[in-house]
Amino acid sequence: MGFLTPLFLLGLLAAAIPIAIHLIRRENPPKVMFGTLRFMKQTTKKLILFQQIQQWLLLLMRAALICLLVIAFARPLFYQGGMARLIDAEPKSVAILLDTSLSMRFGDRFERAKTEALDVLDGLNAGDDAAVLTFADGTLTVRELSSDIAGLRAFINSLDEPGYDRVRFYPTLQLADDMLKESQHEQRQIVMISDFKASGLQSDALDGTGRQEDQSAWMLAAGTGFRPIDVGDERSSNLSLTDVRSPQQLLENQTDYEILARVRSTGSVFLDRGQLSLNVRAQSGEAPATGNGIAQPVLLNERSEAVLNVPLNLEATGAYTGELVLSGDDFELDNRWYFSLDVLPRMRVLVVNGDPSQDWYDDEAHWFVLALRGLENSPFDVTSVTADALTVPLIQDHDAVVLLNTAMSNNSQLQALQAFVTEGGALLLAPGDRISAGDFNARLGDLSPAALITSEVLASNDYQLIADVDRRHPALRALSVDFGARFQGYWLTEPAVDAGVLMRFDNGSPMLTERLVGEGRAMLLSSSLDLGWSNFPLQGLFLPFVHEVLTYLIQPPNRERAYLVGDMIDLRNFVSNDRSELDLQEPDGSIVRLGSDNPFYRARMPGFVRLGDTTLAINIAADAASSRRADIAALTDAIINPETTPMVAERIRTAQLIADIEQPQRLWWWIVLLVMLLLLVEAWVANRTYR
Repeated sequence: MGFLTPLFLLGLLAAAIPIAIHLIRRENPPKVMFGTLRFMKQTTKKLILFQQIQQWLLLLMRAALICLLVIAFARPLFYQGGMARLIDAEPKSVAILLDTSLSMRFGDRFERAKTEALDVLDGLNAGDDAAVLTFADGTLTVRELSSDIAGLRAFINSLDEPGYDRVRFYPTLQLADDMLKESQHEQRQIVMISDFKASGLQSDALDGTGRQEDQSAWMLAAGTGFRPIDVGDERSSNLSLTDVRSPQQLLENQTDYEILARVRSTGSVFLDRGQLSLNVRAQSGEAPATGNGIAQPVLLNERSEAVLNVPLNLEATGAYTGELVLSGDDFELDNRWYFSLDVLPRMRVLVVNGDPSQDWYDDEAHWFVLALRGLENSPFDVTSVTADALTVPLIQDHDAVVLLNTAMSNNSQLQALQAFVTEGGALLLAPGDRISAGDFNARLGDLSPAALITSEVLASNDYQLIADVDRRHPALRALSVDFGARFQGYWLTEPAVDAGVLMRFDNGSPMLTERLVGEGRAMLLSSSLDLGWSNFPLQGLFLPFVHEVLTYLIQPPNRERAYLVGDMIDLRNFVSNDRSELDLQEPDGSIVRLGSDNPFYRARMPGFVRLGDTTLAINIAADAASSRRADIAALTDAIINPETTPMVAERIRTAQLIADIEQPQRLWWWIVLLVMLLLLVEAWVANRTYR
């Protein structure tokens, strides 16, 4: 048996009142002295005993009246299994989502989040089961649905402090929803404990076409409830480096480089100033940059952000690491930005002129050399020679060789060129009208990315345009196609099996092809670089094209060395054929050993990751520490399925269940009726006892 309102049972204590009154009113018979007792009427012992029984019966009836009245107010009901099983009549499954992103490291947010998670577990009943998922940029750890509440509590208590990741809500919500779909209970609920940053609503997921997937229309399965618990309501003051643009490669003896840094007040309390300093160190232990460690003021405008240009002056060649340090707020974890760069020597280019002319306008190499030398502080040192003046030492002393309308008839020169490219040199070929296809293929076929078939010289009113460019290629992605470049003469080519076509004419014929030759690279332009076959040298595309192509050939882009926390870094290029393992040193000094069969590393903290002689810079994502809050009500409305019946509180649900069971019984009615009858009996007994 149970009671709908058990607190009224405290009224049973009132049953002691009649007993107390009975004991108080009990009187001892007085002693009276008489001279003789023969005139007193005798009272039989049977009459005295009967009166005592009446008094005890009256006492029991009065106590019973109070007890029955209290029980009536407590509304008793009979339920097989007791109240505990009644409360557990509808067991539920709960998935607890615990935010462990960077912003949860602020103040005591994470400790409060763990306390809230433990309170949710404490509120579960026997028969319920729960799961715990920690998340940031994605789901980090998962404890599957289980009725082992003690084990889940131990798991939550053992969680380390949050990491440095940004936060995304949808991936973990979707995983929790899928887990609850497998639950056998009809009552299902997701409890998300977070500081609910607005950046968490963003989606980085890609659909099958490679485009960002729109998750705004996604919602929970029908029947699954959602309960948000906000632990990020305290005030915060924070300055963040939200964007830094730093070069990865510099040229020696140039002092016009700078780092662009964007500083923003990202806390709920606006900060209008701070300080920013630059620290640069040479990995070889050489002298650091000029002005190293000097702080400059940061004054934020009314937009709560400021853009600073930090000068970067490095002279000696070599590898450097650096960091920008921001100060002036209460949250230091996002106040550093790390970068690594190389200072490289000037690029030495040897141009072999196959068709020199006294008239500069018709000279084969004039426009090409002008494009390399024409800029102030050009990164190129250019040497131009004719084919007859080409020597083996000249080839060996340069970083790139450019053959303009040249067939290389000298065997010693050809052998030197082959060794130069194979050992890591760069070669650019631009055949013109002085080239024989058979001779070119026979002598340069092992180096050229494509074989020459035949030359095509179109009529004066006909020409080819640049129609297709590989925008993903490092040498071309910074260029804009110039449709004003007209090519009347060009070579039809057959690319090598291991070559790639980077540009095409509008008839589909290859214009620019590339090939790896040993440790070096070679490119073939299927036309000349003078005015004989095209107007290309007179177009705005010509100069950036020449610079980008030569820079790529001489200094191929280093492996990406700047990453964000949470990025998956592909280290396959660092694994040689003779090594089965790769040792990586994390910013905190920990050593991570990766196998050659799975050379992938997930960046988990900001700082420098050391990989042999290579240094990778890891930084915190710009939105990881943003203070902008998400609209929790809007999030809830967006993900709740319209077919889901709103979940009521457990107390309300239990009370409704009890009321539904108690409704047909109505035991309190019969108890009240019994009280009324007992009152009549009590009045009759009391009247006969004390008259």
